[in-house]
Amino acid sequence: MTSISPPSDPNRAVVLVSGGMDSCAVAAIMQSQGYELNVLHTNYGQRTERKELECFHALAGHFDATRKLVVDIRHLAMIGGSSLTDRDIEVTPAALESREVPSSYVPFRNANILAIAVSWAETIGAGAIAIGAVEEDSSGYPDCRQVFYDAFQRTVDLGTRPETEIRLMTPVITMSKEEIVATGLRLNAPFGLTWSCYTREDLACGQCDSCALRLRGFQRAGATDPLPYAGGA
Repeated sequence: MTSISPPSDPNRAVVLVSGGMDSCAVAAIMQSQGYELNVLHTNYGQRTERKELECFHALAGHFDATRKLVVDIRHLAMIGGSSLTDRDIEVTPAALESREVPSSYVPFRNANILAIAVSWAETIGAGAIAIGAVEEDSSGYPDCRQVFYDAFQRTVDLGTRPETEIRLMTPVITMSKEEIVATGLRLNAPFGLTWSCYTREDLACGQCDSCALRLRGFQRAGATDPLPYAGGA
């Protein structure tokens, strides 16, 4: 019986593009390595959903993506449990040295997103899925650890067609934000088209974990962040 999906092409990749700086850097890395980019974005009821989607479309255009797919997974907001999706939960201020899981953690979000990415990758014959997870310099999210992606790789191998070969790639997972900024700048990644703030869509707050990590990364890399910040942070 002939499969309705094309065979896995090792040079075709699904790249998860949230609209943030990490996924932007990953897209630049994958493009520099000669991959065909097919970009995926999810709306899950996050506070800055509109701005992130706007950035996704801008990045898809910049990288001349072959395909782009936007998927609504608002069940994550219905489930709740995160300050990103529930406005009754306060977004905790930056605590850069803390390894406690912050209120912005969306329970098992990356597993939900990866499952969608695997379905799409198998359908279009992509041999790779790339995600901008960061372990060393992240906010301590459990689904941003390499051990999680190693385990999910096994799930991909077991849950797809025997002839399907999809490799999960985490190009920046061991990098600090400083290294991500430096790598992105070297590859001309358009950081001005990205958004990292958890709370605002007009001016970045400069106070949440994501803003603080981003600002520190640019500062340590000796570069200027192109985003506008409230109070000129």
